[in-house]
Amino acid sequence: MYSRELLKGILKPIILKLLSEEEKMYGYEIVQKVKEKTEGKLLIKEGSLYPTLHALTTEGYLTTESVIVDSRTRKYYSLTNKGKGLAIPAIQELFDFQATLKLIFGNKNPAIS
Repeated sequence: MYSRELLKGILKPIILKLLSEEEKMYGYEIVQKVKEKTEGKLLIKEGSLYPTLHALTTEGYLTTESVIVDSRTRKYYSLTNKGKGLAIPAIQELFDFQATLKLIFGNKNPAIS
């Protein structure tokens, strides 16, 4: 698992990427999808996820839909048109940042060298 500080800056692009692949997702589903895709290396805590989802909703990038499932209300999140417009630049920025880090650290794991 990675530190909270590292995850903080990449949570929005992760959410935007997942929601660009799926029509709608609920919070726990996002947590599980990230865990699955990263083979457990990225574990998103609900305490980080839900404030980020709320912020993206408030900023107009996401919309919500409440659905009753097994007598419980489940809140689904979807990208708005504004969110779809943000997804690609946010993901590209993350890839550019990764390339910049490689300039500093190289491609080798320093712990292995």
